[in-house]
Amino acid sequence: MYGFGKLHPWNSDRIHNFWSKFNIALSKEERSRFLIEEPVLASEDTLLLFHDKGYVDLVKKCSKHGTGFLDSGDTPAFKHVFEASRYVVGSTLKALEIVIKKSNGIDHAFNPIGGLHHARRDSAGGFCVFNDIGIAILVAREKFGIKRIAYVDIDAHHGDGVYYEFEDDPSLFFADIHENGQFLYPGTGSESEDGTGEAKGTKLNIPLDPYSGDQTFIRAFKRIERFIENTAKPELIIMQCGADSLKGDPITHLSYTEHCHKYATQSLHRLAHKYSNGRIIALGGGGYNATNIGNAWTQVAKALIDI
Repeated sequence: MYGFGKLHPWNSDRIHNFWSKFNIALSKEERSRFLIEEPVLASEDTLLLFHDKGYVDLVKKCSKHGTGFLDSGDTPAFKHVFEASRYVVGSTLKALEIVIKKSNGIDHAFNPIGGLHHARRDSAGGFCVFNDIGIAILVAREKFGIKRIAYVDIDAHHGDGVYYEFEDDPSLFFADIHENGQFLYPGTGSESEDGTGEAKGTKLNIPLDPYSGDQTFIRAFKRIERFIENTAKPELIIMQCGADSLKGDPITHLSYTEHCHKYATQSLHRLAHKYSNGRIIALGGGGYNATNIGNAWTQVAKALIDI
């Protein structure tokens, strides 16, 4: 299980917090509309599509004894972290394959253990070991021929591991609403960061002040809607829906309710059917308040089955 121990903000209980709320909040009929898949283990070769071999070897080495750090001191190793992180990647890639192939007629998928948006090619970051998002983008292109991809991130933290690795990629349309980096890790994601070279204008960073609430979020998200409608017109949408942007999270300062996750998912759901043949993947991301995780991700799941 991907988690850094009971006392760490990112612990393995997070997925159970979501699952408990999901089963309570949804009716039997609603739950019957979901296909629950087993986690999938990604191969080491798959990791190397995005990550440097030296870094992958470091994770493998630290995983054996569960000691050391995988970055400058923010992301500790734990025993079997290599295998646990490969399950995150493999499960996101399974979600990708399902929506591309429309297995069992499915257009949408949600991997609540995915969304590790801080991991870089050569380093972990912000509790993220392997960047399942970056790997999924590359697999979508190389295996399935998907070129124009919209990545939308509503986690409280800026998705630096995705932004900087695709900063000069004109076919990756990046849109990220996050707490202003002056107040929160990783300190990046200013409005002026809108892509480089041929990719200038294909990236949209929207930093919000601490304690921003639902109305501020929805105004910001309408900018993302226009960005997707007027600029991206994607073949695939990937959403990172971190729950750490809700009021009461212990390590962030935004003040949303779960209505923001419902609004964002419903909006992207609609845009997916307009532009990407329904193909949308939601990934859990951060969140360190048990109640918020359950509430936010349940709203994401429900919005994906809205007709």
